[in-house]
Amino acid sequence: MRETINDVLETFEFLDDWEDRYKYIIDLGRDLPEFDEKYMTEENRVHGCTSRVWLVHELARGKVIFRGQSDAYIVRGLIAIILMIFSGKSPTEISAIDARDTLNQLGLEKHLSPMRTNGLFSMVEKIKSIAAHYHKATV
Repeated sequence: MRETINDVLETFEFLDDWEDRYKYIIDLGRDLPEFDEKYMTEENRVHGCTSRVWLVHELARGKVIFRGQSDAYIVRGLIAIILMIFSGKSPTEISAIDARDTLNQLGLEKHLSPMRTNGLFSMVEKIKSIAAHYHKATV
């Protein structure tokens, strides 16, 4: 992905209307890297999301790389935002990140349905759990 979370924050400041912000989020989801259907398994599924969401990960040179996909356009965009926050960081860095702060800056909790917000934080919990697993494995 070519955008960073800081780019998203700046774009949100520029876009006053939430309809435009939703369109932007959907566009972010369209830019997600290809996701092979073979990874769309129950093992990779993030539970707690209304839409179906899959998340895969690998540890490369001490950094956790995440890829994700969903069957819903807006959720793909939310995945893109979550990946901007967490992917490419060490397990220690991931565990220290307070995603709620960034998501509050974007105003997502106020403008997403409670089910979408729960799903968003289910993704965060899964990522934190994966990072904790990698951290234990490397200690």
